[in-house]
Amino acid sequence: MSLAVDIVISGLISGSIYALLAVSFSLIFGVARIINLAHTAFYMVAAYCIYWVSAQLGWSPFAGMFIGIILVTVLGIIAYQLILKPIREHEAAVLVATIAMAMILEQLVSLKFGGSYLSSPVLIQGFFTFLGVKVMYQELLTIGTALILLGVLVLFLFKTNTGLAVRSTAQDREVANLMGINESRVAMLAMAVSVGLAGFAGAVVAPLRILDPHMWSPPLIMMLAAVVLGGLGSLKGSFYGAFILGFTEAIIVFLAPAGAFLRGPVALTVMIMVLVVRPEGLFGVYFEEER
Repeated sequence: MSLAVDIVISGLISGSIYALLAVSFSLIFGVARIINLAHTAFYMVAAYCIYWVSAQLGWSPFAGMFIGIILVTVLGIIAYQLILKPIREHEAAVLVATIAMAMILEQLVSLKFGGSYLSSPVLIQGFFTFLGVKVMYQELLTIGTALILLGVLVLFLFKTNTGLAVRSTAQDREVANLMGINESRVAMLAMAVSVGLAGFAGAVVAPLRILDPHMWSPPLIMMLAAVVLGGLGSLKGSFYGAFILGFTEAIIVFLAPAGAFLRGPVALTVMIMVLVVRPEGLFGVYFEEER
Protein backbone atom coordinates (compact mmCIF):
# COMPACT_ATOMS: atom_id res chain seq x y z
CA MET A 1 0.00 0.00 0.00
CA SER A 2 2.82 2.41 0.84
CA LEU A 3 4.30 1.82 -2.62
CA ALA A 4 0.98 2.78 -4.23
CA VAL A 5 0.82 5.97 -2.14
CA ASP A 6 4.37 6.86 -3.17
CA ILE A 7 3.48 6.35 -6.83
CA VAL A 8 0.31 8.44 -6.54
CA ILE A 9 2.05 11.33 -4.78
CA SER A 10 5.04 11.30 -7.13
CA GLY A 11 2.75 11.04 -10.16
CA LEU A 12 0.65 13.97 -8.97
CA ILE A 13 3.71 16.13 -8.38
CA SER A 14 5.31 15.34 -11.74
CA GLY A 15 1.97 15.49 -13.55
CA SER A 16 1.02 18.88 -12.09
CA ILE A 17 4.40 20.40 -12.98
CA TYR A 18 4.37 18.93 -16.48
CA ALA A 19 0.77 20.12 -16.86
CA LEU A 20 1.73 23.70 -16.03
CA LEU A 21 4.59 23.55 -18.51
CA ALA A 22 2.64 21.76 -21.26
CA VAL A 23 -0.52 23.87 -20.98
CA SER A 24 1.44 27.13 -20.98
CA PHE A 25 3.54 25.90 -23.93
CA SER A 26 0.34 25.01 -25.82
CA LEU A 27 -1.10 28.44 -25.05
CA ILE A 28 1.59 30.40 -26.88
CA PHE A 29 1.70 27.82 -29.66
CA GLY A 30 -2.06 28.02 -30.16
CA VAL A 31 -2.16 31.82 -30.19
CA ALA A 32 1.04 32.74 -32.04
CA ARG A 33 2.19 29.40 -33.53
CA ILE A 34 5.47 29.83 -31.63
CA ILE A 35 7.27 26.62 -30.63
CA ASN A 36 9.17 27.96 -27.64
CA LEU A 37 11.98 25.52 -26.89
CA ALA A 38 13.27 27.96 -24.26
CA HIS A 39 10.10 27.43 -22.22
CA THR A 40 11.68 25.23 -19.57
CA ALA A 41 14.73 27.52 -19.43
CA PHE A 42 12.41 30.17 -17.95
CA TYR A 43 11.29 27.48 -15.50
CA MET A 44 14.96 27.01 -14.53
CA VAL A 45 15.53 30.75 -14.07
CA ALA A 46 12.60 31.00 -11.63
CA ALA A 47 13.89 28.01 -9.65
CA TYR A 48 17.33 29.58 -9.32
CA CYS A 49 15.76 32.90 -8.39
CA ILE A 50 14.18 31.32 -5.29
CA TYR A 51 17.57 29.89 -4.33
CA TRP A 52 19.31 33.24 -4.85
CA VAL A 53 16.74 35.28 -2.90
CA SER A 54 16.25 32.83 -0.02
CA ALA A 55 19.60 31.06 0.38
CA GLN A 56 21.98 33.86 -0.63
CA LEU A 57 20.11 37.06 0.25
CA GLY A 58 18.35 35.58 3.26
CA TRP A 59 14.88 36.77 2.25
CA SER A 60 11.66 34.77 2.48
CA PRO A 61 11.28 31.97 -0.10
CA PHE A 62 7.87 33.44 -0.94
CA ALA A 63 9.61 36.70 -1.86
CA GLY A 64 11.92 34.67 -4.10
CA MET A 65 8.92 32.98 -5.68
CA PHE A 66 7.26 36.32 -6.41
CA ILE A 67 10.47 37.88 -7.77
CA GLY A 68 11.19 34.79 -9.90
CA ILE A 69 7.75 34.80 -11.54
CA ILE A 70 7.91 38.54 -12.25
CA LEU A 71 11.46 38.24 -13.59
CA VAL A 72 10.72 35.45 -16.08
CA THR A 73 7.50 37.16 -17.19
CA VAL A 74 9.43 40.34 -18.00
CA LEU A 75 12.16 38.31 -19.71
CA GLY A 76 9.51 36.53 -21.76
CA ILE A 77 7.93 39.79 -22.92
CA ILE A 78 11.33 41.23 -23.84
CA ALA A 79 12.28 38.04 -25.71
CA TYR A 80 8.99 38.10 -27.60
CA GLN A 81 9.23 41.76 -28.61
CA LEU A 82 12.92 41.80 -29.56
CA ILE A 83 13.51 38.29 -30.89
CA LEU A 84 10.38 36.26 -31.59
CA LYS A 85 7.93 38.82 -32.93
CA PRO A 86 10.05 39.80 -35.97
CA ILE A 87 10.57 36.15 -36.98
CA ARG A 88 7.40 34.45 -35.73
CA GLU A 89 6.20 33.65 -39.25
CA HIS A 90 9.39 31.66 -39.94
CA GLU A 91 9.10 28.43 -37.95
CA ALA A 92 12.68 27.26 -38.47
CA ALA A 93 14.05 30.62 -37.34
CA VAL A 94 11.85 30.50 -34.23
CA LEU A 95 13.14 27.03 -33.34
CA VAL A 96 16.76 28.14 -33.71
CA ALA A 97 16.17 31.37 -31.80
CA THR A 98 14.40 29.72 -28.86
CA ILE A 99 16.96 26.95 -28.42
CA ALA A 100 19.67 29.65 -28.58
CA MET A 101 17.81 31.57 -25.86
CA ALA A 102 17.73 28.44 -23.70
CA MET A 103 21.47 27.90 -24.12
CA ILE A 104 22.17 31.56 -23.28
CA LEU A 105 20.09 31.36 -20.11
CA GLU A 106 21.87 28.12 -19.16
CA GLN A 107 25.27 29.76 -19.57
CA LEU A 108 24.22 32.85 -17.60
CA VAL A 109 23.00 30.64 -14.74
CA SER A 110 26.30 28.72 -14.86
CA LEU A 111 28.30 31.95 -14.68
CA LYS A 112 26.27 33.23 -11.73
CA PHE A 113 25.87 30.05 -9.66
CA GLY A 114 28.48 27.66 -11.04
CA GLY A 115 27.88 24.13 -12.24
CA SER A 116 27.49 22.45 -8.85
CA TYR A 117 24.26 20.99 -7.52
CA LEU A 118 22.26 23.26 -5.21
CA SER A 119 19.15 22.92 -3.09
CA SER A 120 16.53 25.56 -2.35
CA PRO A 121 14.75 26.05 1.02
CA VAL A 122 11.18 24.77 1.16
CA LEU A 123 8.33 27.25 1.01
CA ILE A 124 6.44 25.51 3.81
CA GLN A 125 7.93 23.27 6.50
CA GLY A 126 6.58 20.04 7.95
CA PHE A 127 5.04 16.73 6.93
CA PHE A 128 2.46 14.17 7.98
CA THR A 129 2.30 10.39 7.67
CA PHE A 130 -0.32 8.70 5.47
CA LEU A 131 -0.44 4.89 5.34
CA GLY A 132 3.18 4.76 6.43
CA VAL A 133 4.37 7.28 3.84
CA LYS A 134 5.82 10.66 4.84
CA VAL A 135 4.04 13.36 2.85
CA MET A 136 5.66 16.80 2.91
CA TYR A 137 3.49 19.89 3.06
CA GLN A 138 5.67 21.30 0.27
CA GLU A 139 4.53 18.45 -1.97
CA LEU A 140 0.88 19.21 -1.25
CA LEU A 141 1.54 22.90 -1.85
CA THR A 142 3.09 22.11 -5.23
CA ILE A 143 0.19 19.90 -6.34
CA GLY A 144 -2.55 22.16 -4.97
CA THR A 145 -1.23 25.47 -6.27
CA ALA A 146 -0.51 24.01 -9.71
CA LEU A 147 -4.06 22.68 -10.05
CA ILE A 148 -5.56 25.91 -8.70
CA LEU A 149 -3.54 27.99 -11.15
CA LEU A 150 -4.65 25.78 -14.05
CA GLY A 151 -8.24 26.28 -12.91
CA VAL A 152 -7.72 30.06 -12.80
CA LEU A 153 -6.33 29.90 -16.35
CA VAL A 154 -9.45 28.06 -17.53
CA LEU A 155 -11.70 30.66 -15.88
CA PHE A 156 -9.64 33.44 -17.49
CA LEU A 157 -9.92 31.90 -20.95
CA PHE A 158 -13.63 31.08 -20.79
CA LYS A 159 -15.12 33.70 -18.47
CA THR A 160 -13.41 36.97 -19.46
CA ASN A 161 -13.46 39.13 -22.58
CA THR A 162 -9.68 39.02 -22.77
CA GLY A 163 -9.80 35.24 -22.60
CA LEU A 164 -12.33 35.25 -25.43
CA ALA A 165 -9.93 37.36 -27.49
CA VAL A 166 -7.13 34.87 -26.78
CA ARG A 167 -9.28 31.91 -27.84
CA SER A 168 -10.52 33.73 -30.93
CA THR A 169 -6.97 34.56 -31.99
CA ALA A 170 -5.91 30.96 -31.45
CA GLN A 171 -8.79 29.74 -33.60
CA ASP A 172 -8.26 32.13 -36.52
CA ARG A 173 -5.90 35.11 -36.47
CA GLU A 174 -7.24 36.70 -39.67
CA VAL A 175 -10.85 36.66 -38.51
CA ALA A 176 -9.80 37.94 -35.07
CA ASN A 177 -8.08 40.92 -36.73
CA LEU A 178 -11.18 41.62 -38.82
CA MET A 179 -13.27 41.61 -35.63
CA GLY A 180 -11.09 44.36 -34.16
CA ILE A 181 -8.89 42.21 -31.93
CA ASN A 182 -5.28 43.41 -31.72
CA GLU A 183 -3.66 40.10 -32.58
CA SER A 184 -0.13 41.28 -31.83
CA ARG A 185 -1.11 42.48 -28.36
CA VAL A 186 -2.95 39.23 -27.66
CA ALA A 187 0.13 37.24 -28.72
CA MET A 188 2.30 39.27 -26.35
CA LEU A 189 -0.21 38.66 -23.52
CA ALA A 190 -0.19 34.94 -24.29
CA MET A 191 3.62 34.95 -24.14
CA ALA A 192 3.56 36.74 -20.78
CA VAL A 193 1.02 34.29 -19.33
CA SER A 194 2.89 31.34 -20.83
CA VAL A 195 6.31 32.13 -19.37
CA GLY A 196 4.69 33.30 -16.13
CA LEU A 197 3.15 29.85 -15.68
CA ALA A 198 6.50 28.25 -16.50
CA GLY A 199 8.11 30.49 -13.89
CA PHE A 200 5.48 29.49 -11.35
CA ALA A 201 6.19 25.82 -12.07
CA GLY A 202 9.91 26.39 -11.49
CA ALA A 203 9.25 28.33 -8.29
CA VAL A 204 7.06 25.71 -6.62
CA VAL A 205 9.17 22.75 -7.73
CA ALA A 206 12.54 24.26 -6.76
CA PRO A 207 12.42 23.02 -3.13
CA LEU A 208 11.67 19.48 -4.37
CA ARG A 209 14.42 19.26 -6.99
CA ILE A 210 18.20 19.58 -7.14
CA LEU A 211 19.17 22.71 -9.03
CA ASP A 212 21.76 22.61 -11.79
CA PRO A 213 22.20 24.60 -15.03
CA HIS A 214 21.02 21.64 -17.13
CA MET A 215 17.77 21.11 -15.21
CA TRP A 216 15.73 22.62 -18.04
CA SER A 217 16.37 19.85 -20.60
CA PRO A 218 14.65 16.80 -18.98
CA PRO A 219 11.37 18.71 -18.39
CA LEU A 220 11.56 19.96 -21.98
CA ILE A 221 11.47 16.37 -23.26
CA MET A 222 8.56 15.44 -20.98
CA MET A 223 6.69 18.64 -21.85
CA LEU A 224 7.00 18.11 -25.59
CA ALA A 225 5.94 14.48 -25.22
CA ALA A 226 2.89 15.55 -23.19
CA VAL A 227 1.94 18.19 -25.76
CA VAL A 228 2.27 15.75 -28.66
CA LEU A 229 0.39 13.05 -26.76
CA GLY A 230 -2.48 15.39 -25.96
CA GLY A 231 -2.48 17.19 -29.30
CA LEU A 232 -0.60 20.31 -30.40
CA GLY A 233 -2.54 23.41 -29.43
CA SER A 234 -5.02 21.54 -27.22
CA LEU A 235 -4.91 22.77 -23.61
CA LYS A 236 -7.08 19.89 -22.44
CA GLY A 237 -4.90 17.40 -24.29
CA SER A 238 -1.73 18.88 -22.79
CA PHE A 239 -3.25 18.56 -19.30
CA TYR A 240 -4.17 14.89 -19.71
CA GLY A 241 -0.95 14.07 -21.56
CA ALA A 242 1.10 15.60 -18.73
CA PHE A 243 -0.57 13.49 -16.06
CA ILE A 244 -0.32 10.32 -18.17
CA LEU A 245 3.43 10.84 -18.48
CA GLY A 246 3.76 11.97 -14.86
CA PHE A 247 2.26 8.72 -13.57
CA THR A 248 4.20 6.69 -16.14
CA GLU A 249 7.40 8.29 -14.84
CA ALA A 250 6.44 7.55 -11.22
CA ILE A 251 5.68 3.91 -12.01
CA ILE A 252 9.06 3.47 -13.76
CA VAL A 253 10.96 5.12 -10.89
CA PHE A 254 9.31 3.11 -8.10
CA LEU A 255 8.87 -0.27 -9.79
CA ALA A 256 12.19 -0.29 -11.65
CA PRO A 257 14.58 2.05 -9.77
CA ALA A 258 17.55 0.80 -11.78
CA GLY A 259 15.76 1.95 -14.94
CA ALA A 260 14.89 5.44 -13.70
CA PHE A 261 17.18 6.88 -16.37
CA LEU A 262 14.72 5.53 -18.97
CA ARG A 263 12.15 8.25 -18.18
CA GLY A 264 13.32 10.42 -21.08
CA PRO A 265 13.56 7.60 -23.65
CA VAL A 266 10.10 6.34 -22.64
CA ALA A 267 8.63 9.82 -23.14
CA LEU A 268 10.31 10.15 -26.54
CA THR A 269 9.07 6.69 -27.55
CA VAL A 270 5.51 7.68 -26.61
CA MET A 271 5.86 10.90 -28.62
CA ILE A 272 7.14 9.09 -31.72
CA MET A 273 4.42 6.42 -31.53
CA VAL A 274 1.70 9.07 -31.24
CA LEU A 275 3.13 10.99 -34.20
CA VAL A 276 3.15 7.82 -36.31
CA VAL A 277 -0.26 6.44 -35.30
CA ARG A 278 -2.25 9.59 -34.55
CA PRO A 279 -0.34 12.76 -35.52
CA GLU A 280 -3.05 15.06 -34.11
CA GLY A 281 -2.76 13.50 -30.64
CA LEU A 282 -5.55 12.47 -28.27
CA PHE A 283 -7.49 15.75 -28.41
CA GLY A 284 -5.90 17.75 -31.23
CA VAL A 285 -7.09 18.39 -34.75
CA TYR A 286 -5.27 18.60 -38.04
CA PHE A 287 -3.92 22.09 -38.62
CA GLU A 288 -5.56 22.35 -42.04
CA GLU A 289 -8.96 21.79 -40.45
CA GLU A 290 -8.21 24.07 -37.51
CA ARG A 291 -7.09 26.96 -39.69
